[in-house]
Amino acid sequence: MRRFFAFVLVCGLLLGLAGVAGVLGLFWHFGRDLPRYDQLADYEPPTTTRIHAGDGRLIAEYASERRVFVPIEAMPKLVVKAFLAAEDKTFYSHPGVNPFSVVRAAITNVSRLGTNQRPVGASTITQQVAKNFLLTNEVSIERKVKEAILALRMERALGKDRILELYLNEIFLGFRSFGVAAAALNYFGKSPDDLTLEEAAFLAALPKAPNNYHPRRNYEAALDRRNWVIGRMEAEGFVTAEEAAVARDQPLTIRPPGRTTLADADWFAEEVRRELADSYSETTLYEGGLSVRTSLDPRLQAIADQVLRDGLEAYDRRHGWRGPLARLADGADWRVELAGLSVPALAPGWRLAAVLALGADGAEIGLVGGRTASLPWSEMDWARPWQAGQSVGPAPSRPSDVLTVGDIVAVEPLVDAVDAAAQAGGQADAQSAGQSGGATAGAGLASRFALRQIPAIDGGLVALDPHTGRVLAISGGYSFARSQFNRATQAARQPGSAFKPFVYLAALEAGLSPATIVLDAPFVIDQGVGQGLWKPSNYTEEFYGPSPMRVGIEKSRNLMTVRLAQTIGMARVAGAAERFGVVDDLPELLSMSLGAAETTLLRLTSAYAMLDNGGRRITPSFIDRVQDRHGRTVFRHDTRACACGPGTLNAGVPPALPDLRPRVADPVTAFQIVSMLQGVVERGTGVRIAAVGKPLAGKTGTTNDGRDTWFVGFAPDLAVGIYIGFDEPQTLGPRETGSSVAVPVFRDFMAAALEDQPAIPFRVPPGARLVWVDAASGQPTGGRRQGAILEAFREGAVPTEAGAVIDGGVPADSTAPAAGTGGLY
Repeated sequence: MRRFFAFVLVCGLLLGLAGVAGVLGLFWHFGRDLPRYDQLADYEPPTTTRIHAGDGRLIAEYASERRVFVPIEAMPKLVVKAFLAAEDKTFYSHPGVNPFSVVRAAITNVSRLGTNQRPVGASTITQQVAKNFLLTNEVSIERKVKEAILALRMERALGKDRILELYLNEIFLGFRSFGVAAAALNYFGKSPDDLTLEEAAFLAALPKAPNNYHPRRNYEAALDRRNWVIGRMEAEGFVTAEEAAVARDQPLTIRPPGRTTLADADWFAEEVRRELADSYSETTLYEGGLSVRTSLDPRLQAIADQVLRDGLEAYDRRHGWRGPLARLADGADWRVELAGLSVPALAPGWRLAAVLALGADGAEIGLVGGRTASLPWSEMDWARPWQAGQSVGPAPSRPSDVLTVGDIVAVEPLVDAVDAAAQAGGQADAQSAGQSGGATAGAGLASRFALRQIPAIDGGLVALDPHTGRVLAISGGYSFARSQFNRATQAARQPGSAFKPFVYLAALEAGLSPATIVLDAPFVIDQGVGQGLWKPSNYTEEFYGPSPMRVGIEKSRNLMTVRLAQTIGMARVAGAAERFGVVDDLPELLSMSLGAAETTLLRLTSAYAMLDNGGRRITPSFIDRVQDRHGRTVFRHDTRACACGPGTLNAGVPPALPDLRPRVADPVTAFQIVSMLQGVVERGTGVRIAAVGKPLAGKTGTTNDGRDTWFVGFAPDLAVGIYIGFDEPQTLGPRETGSSVAVPVFRDFMAAALEDQPAIPFRVPPGARLVWVDAASGQPTGGRRQGAILEAFREGAVPTEAGAVIDGGVPADSTAPAAGTGGLY
């Protein structure tokens, strides 16, 4: 017996050694080419980059995987317990692999042989992390062995909390959600901290198969799985029996988050996206989890979008009706065809409609959804037929002159008192039913509609802070959905007379004054051999004789501007334009003095802003600050050191902030131009703006044949530029100028933007003196009287007698101009 037991013992030892050797060999074989697991110590999962407005509101998000990374220290304990109960209750005690679970899974899988059922696993959270980060989803023994080996190694190299942090932030939970924080937001519109017990349990039910427990497609299965997790939490002592019972009785209610982005900041967000991609790479933008604070003012952005849209529509209506968007096919069901029609993006609130019948007092129209409504004659009588050359035909006299049965058109609801009450009720009904388009549904309750037309013309608007260059609002066109081309930053067009202030600034720098008399008379110059004569003219085709230089800019006199440029030399003009960033290399040709060189709206508006701020250089910027995923600031637009240390405040006096920006113009010279541009608004081509009732300054611009129209101007603390024209350059039509097209947009923007602001006058710099002068002669009047205006002179340079008339004498450094005037009016 002793020999027998000795034999059995020896055999057992040999078998044990063989088993250990086999396991070690297995580990050696499968562990040779495993990926490095130590990289997970510094792993940072792709997270969402968020773009915020200046007031902190969210504008846009960019992500390849919509994930919000939450450190394990900030992860709510309730959420952690739910996942541990559902996925790995012994997580904090096992070495990476749970042997009991492995044995149980093996027995289960043996019992299922031949049943075609998917084998069950026994993966711990550590193994799931190893699989998700380092391996594939292949179902095989080899993968499970590799998974176990990696899990054991990871447990030695990483702490339990780090492994759990990776798991909770990486796991896919359906609804386009990677990680618990993104899932909490997408399923319940909450942060993880706000989740209830039943909500946390539902999220913990999802890792195995999110699609199997979709809360809408598989409600019962999802509810059963959630309640199973609640039961596991109760069994592990994480919650009490009473808490578990209450949670089980709760319905599974999904509340996705409402829209949190600013709908009307598309142009601005796209500019920020491009800048981030250029500065940090596409990978960092979509995976780096940046937090970006921008300069956007949401209130001004909403105003910008609205007034630009209104201005484009107003111009378009003046030039007639171009016809319907489409036609119903003969014999087609208008409800079906209208619902499936693809048309250009409509303005907010507009609807598609099919003309069903015409009468003497209007039309009956059918709307998407099957409702019918009326289109009164008073809301379509503007639709004069469009004709080539931007002219219009005779006014229509009846609805059939405008529309035909079967036309598909754009309409806008007219909400009267009765409709308003119905609309409010409709919105409430839609919201209570959980519909996402409640406002749209409500708008459809209006019974009367107005005929609308998508403008063929386009344009841009930019508003910025003249003291810092921070872009406060930007609108690059009528509709971002129609075209993402940004006409405020990407369209290079001729500014026309909006360039003239820099000619007059160069003249002031050459020693002239706003009261200098310049001859307004015919001007002819030989352009060179074979080029013929150049004969610029005023917009009115008239001549006004000797006039003060101020009048030349207020009335936008081309001949006075050309004479000034000829007198001081185009080298001075080019130098001024380049210093202010209007153009990079202005050709020294006389035609350039009338705005023939191309520039963008943002560059020109920034140049005007430098006049407004006393001649300091600014660089337009969209981004104030960028922080990485850890909260570290990696970019700051304002690079000045913080003057906020101990001892910086004395008796409540704020510290003096250094101004490190270089000067591009003398402050007195800049103020003289500001004063002259204020005259444009008070007496000149921008006089329509005076209705705002606040100190404003600026300049109109229109190019040859009325192809581009501009107004660029400013208040003391806000600079705004407007450009309007066709993307494929063509005339805007007879009598359409910057004054008729762009000025109303600027006026409406400033009226809304400054509505609650006091009337702040433009700041007078040291060395400038305001003197009453005669508007016609520029000579001091000795006081205020009829026809007198305040003129800005340099101290010691106030005229005491009439000077010589500038007649355009050719300086020694002159250069022959190119053909064409470049800009008119």
